[in-house]
Amino acid sequence: MSKYRYSLPQLNGKQFITDGGMETTLVFHDGYDLPYFASFDLLKTVEDVEHLKRYYRKYADIAHRNKVGFVLESVTWRASSDWGGLMGYSATALDAINKQSIEMLVELRRELETEDTPIIISGCIGPRGDGYNPESFMSAEESQQYHQTQIQSFASSPADFVTAMTITYAEEAIGIVRAATAENMPVVISLTLETDGRLPSGQSLKDAIKQIDAATDASAIYYMINCAHPEHFEDELVGDDDWLKRIHGIRANASNKSHAELDECEVLDDGDPVQLGESYRAFSKKLPQLNVFGGCCGTDHRHVDAICMATQRVS
Repeated sequence: MSKYRYSLPQLNGKQFITDGGMETTLVFHDGYDLPYFASFDLLKTVEDVEHLKRYYRKYADIAHRNKVGFVLESVTWRASSDWGGLMGYSATALDAINKQSIEMLVELRRELETEDTPIIISGCIGPRGDGYNPESFMSAEESQQYHQTQIQSFASSPADFVTAMTITYAEEAIGIVRAATAENMPVVISLTLETDGRLPSGQSLKDAIKQIDAATDASAIYYMINCAHPEHFEDELVGDDDWLKRIHGIRANASNKSHAELDECEVLDDGDPVQLGESYRAFSKKLPQLNVFGGCCGTDHRHVDAICMATQRVS
């Protein structure tokens, strides 16, 4: 049974944090080999599950200290059929691993949730293709069919909602929203942007959000931006248009490098946590509806701590 699916506390304006760049932390800081950046594969052993729990607890400590909420994002960004198939997982095994990822987070919530720090559980969905450079584009109908299976796994679990991360074009997002709506699952769409502030498809952030909302009766509960540095999209988040008010969260990269440059990096660029926090503070001043803050590639608990402290001053 889901705890918050029908009454999500982040929709009431309370500040929430997420974790940082899980996969870059696991690879560059913790020494894991993650084929295809598939962190869900770590659920196979007790030792690795305990490592993941320790990872989440670092962020829960930040939430407790600052009396903010915490979004527990599942490790399932790559746990869909194409990526899972590359790793030898059958459809049945993927269904089980998606549900297992949520059960782990339910255990953590029992341990970590307090009155000041509500903890909501998100089933994480990733793009069907490359999160940096999509080589092919699905129609909205194809996207709905592809993502429906993973969303069904989350819908039959205690997950509170689903978050589609690093989405690169509008049609895939439309399909995801439609699939989630069909399963009565609240859904968040998090779009990724290039250094010019546009989606990898070339579409502007404004036009993408408007297209997705128009095609889905604005059924996504809100939008986020992830896997881009604030310098890349600060000029896009200007004004008071209605589409801007649909953006409630940011999970930025630590590095201001392009996606292509990051793909070639052999050493982690973790940027400046304090400077990153100040960028979030500036966004909070411009867009008061922002209330979900975390990190993406290159960020860890240091960055989220700085972000939380910076945004708390204007909450």
